[in-house]
Amino acid sequence: MKRNHGESIWVSFSDVMTALMVIFMFIAISYIAEVQKRQKERDIVFEEFKATQDSLFAELEQEFKDDFKKWQVILDKDLSIKFANPEVLFESGKVTIRPHFAEILDEFLPRYFNIVLQPKYMENNSIREIRIEGHTDSDPIYLPQYDSDPYIGNMQLSQLRSTEVLKYFRNLDYYKQLSLEDKNNIQFLLTANGLSFGKNLDKNKKFATKSGNLEDKTLSRRVEFRIVTNSAKIVEEHLLEINK
Repeated sequence: MKRNHGESIWVSFSDVMTALMVIFMFIAISYIAEVQKRQKERDIVFEEFKATQDSLFAELEQEFKDDFKKWQVILDKDLSIKFANPEVLFESGKVTIRPHFAEILDEFLPRYFNIVLQPKYMENNSIREIRIEGHTDSDPIYLPQYDSDPYIGNMQLSQLRSTEVLKYFRNLDYYKQLSLEDKNNIQFLLTANGLSFGKNLDKNKKFATKSGNLEDKTLSRRVEFRIVTNSAKIVEEHLLEINK
């Protein structure tokens, strides 16, 4: 039986539609496979950097578990180490490191950087920054060398204190005897930062401005060593890749 002209056109149109559906199906499958591949790669990266953070925390905890109790130092999961005994650190309004804090730094700094400078952390760019942070309480500083604005005055003080700790480290024999590669790594990663009382703490060691609790002035006056890993940067890069 012969097909009329209209039936022939309809069959051809149906064949075209079927072919297009097959093409779209393969495109969709390819897209899903690519998304799953990128998701898997991102998950692997996340796991690697989470493992790095966990490894750093475990090594720091193991190395200093007895000393941190003696020094009244707090190690947090975010890889911050809080020296929070103001009677040890600096005199009120001053930037000169007290003798007892100098003794602690003599013990702490070489062992800390021996952990951080290990090839497994340096060679794969696991660490983005090592921060020495100065923090103050919210009390104004009634000294002529500091700004009359309490926040700015404390910013100046905290910056000078963190810089003094960095200067102390660079004058240690330990630092002077490091290899050129290690010195370059430290100079690339290590910063001194004054944060005034913007991140003051409450009695539970939480940020008072976030918790809504009263500031604990003793805990707020502190020096912190903080390791910032590259995980945030990696996350941003992978999200950009996914969204392209």
